[in-house]
Amino acid sequence: MLPAFKEHIHNNFSFLKGKKLLVAVSGGIDSIVLTHLLYNLQFHISLAHCNFRLRGKDSDMDEVFVKTEASKMNIPCFVTRFNTKHYATSKGISIQMAARELRYNWFDEIVQKNNIDYILTAHHADDDLETFLINLTRGTGLDGLTGIPAINKNIIRPLLPFTRKEIESFAKSNTLSWREDKSNIETKYLRNKIRHDIIPVLKSLNPNFMESFSKTLENLQGSKQLVEERIDEIQSHLIHKSNSFLKLNIQKLKSLNNPKASLFELLNSYGFTEWDDVLSLLKAQPGKQVFSKTHRLLKDREFLLLTELHPTYNNKKEYKISDKDQSIKLVDLKLKFTHQKTKNLTQQQADSQSTNNNLIYLDKDKLIFPLTVRKWKNGDYFYPIGMQGKKKLSKYFKDEKFSLLDKEKIWLLCSNNNIVWVIGKRLDNRFKINKNTTEILKIEIIT
Repeated sequence: MLPAFKEHIHNNFSFLKGKKLLVAVSGGIDSIVLTHLLYNLQFHISLAHCNFRLRGKDSDMDEVFVKTEASKMNIPCFVTRFNTKHYATSKGISIQMAARELRYNWFDEIVQKNNIDYILTAHHADDDLETFLINLTRGTGLDGLTGIPAINKNIIRPLLPFTRKEIESFAKSNTLSWREDKSNIETKYLRNKIRHDIIPVLKSLNPNFMESFSKTLENLQGSKQLVEERIDEIQSHLIHKSNSFLKLNIQKLKSLNNPKASLFELLNSYGFTEWDDVLSLLKAQPGKQVFSKTHRLLKDREFLLLTELHPTYNNKKEYKISDKDQSIKLVDLKLKFTHQKTKNLTQQQADSQSTNNNLIYLDKDKLIFPLTVRKWKNGDYFYPIGMQGKKKLSKYFKDEKFSLLDKEKIWLLCSNNNIVWVIGKRLDNRFKINKNTTEILKIEIIT
């Protein structure tokens, strides 16, 4: 295996030569073999071992074993201990997810403090197969069927072409020692059930199953590249970024041969799972929404609007402002208030101070405190400055071509439930200053 591993490194990871490498070592056969392969090829390596304290004395013995192995080879060894169960409970995540987060966060700390170039893990071909089957049972797209990436930023997995059988053969022929994790035998975990119950059957059906799987994976990876190229082409003329959200052109989506497949490739990284619901948005009425845990997709007139879930959009809170307040913090902006006396103000001066959307001057005598800041609702109307008469807010939004998202972000400043200011957009004519104003309330948006 050593010659094959050496050739694999030369062909695919030659950039590792001369670099500082951190090898993630559990003490199991896979990571021990990777350590010895790298050691035999004289790479500059350090070991990193996490004691997750999940298996009592066995976890502590794993830690001692890794330290001993590192000492024998005179290799630097980093060790840490985690209260994994407490972390999982506090975060509301599984033990497996907690261990992963703790492990990689700690690896990143080591990398930063010790100028490490790359992190190496011992994932191999059988791990690749297990991951493929896990994703297949849960439902997935091409991303879930193209295997564990050999390179993911600074994480390198040089054992991926090698099978568990090859790794075991190398360990035994070189009389290596390793630790067995008894939890790997338990089939209550999906990965272990697939490893012990499903994969042996597949291998019995085809003695060359791993080679066949490797070829299939290579074909799928090639297909994925073609799909990615096509999706990049679609994105360039179909998706537009507008402030804090993405706009997907509905007509262009409908013109594609397979809109559902295209939507999946465009949006699957945002956590959506109900793809029939996503597709139905193309024909839905404006305002229809589909949610993932992190994002929402909203049907507007000509576009699907993709946004992160943000408290601003669903915030129904009302804020009260007294005549003593100097500022107020909303979800997404801050208002600053300044009170000032005035006299002999000309009408020209008054008019000139009513044109800035982010800075307004109000006639304080026309206001009834406390003022209110709230979201808009159906039936709201105001008297827009620069226009004649009153106008429904919904009509104003339509004339100004506000999207549904734009409307959601709007805050209103009100006096006795009369709109004083569509904040950041338009002042109400009834509250502007004039030549008879004696006291001004200046309001400024601080973003």
